[in-house]
Amino acid sequence: MSLFNVFDIAGSSMSAQTVRLNLTASNMANANSVSSSIDETYRARQPIFSAMLDSFSTGEKSAVGVQVKGIVESQAPLQQQYNPSHPMANEEGYIFMPNVNAVEEMANMMSASRSYQTNVEVINTAKQLMLRTLTLGQ
Repeated sequence: MSLFNVFDIAGSSMSAQTVRLNLTASNMANANSVSSSIDETYRARQPIFSAMLDSFSTGEKSAVGVQVKGIVESQAPLQQQYNPSHPMANEEGYIFMPNVNAVEEMANMMSASRSYQTNVEVINTAKQLMLRTLTLGQ
């Protein structure tokens, strides 16, 4: 594995964490939205990551990055509240709110931002190592 692969791996991880941060922001933005039916209610979304494998160079599989395989909606139950005076209430007087857990989303946001920051530091360290290697010949 060359030192240049470090940039590809860290870059793919940064891209995946950006997707995670965007989904978390979307979940937080819709946390207090209200709907009159279960079908129209926003559901929390989470990314599914997988390792990108390379088996061509050495014959054995080695990770060469991370990719977003898809985005899934949370299967947690929606919040249902009896509020007949609400303008969005259905015929029975219920409103439906998303299954977004604000504490869990904040933890996801902190984890994603720290992962992103760590990958920036990996890229900076690899760059410094390459520059110092070039100065060895002087």
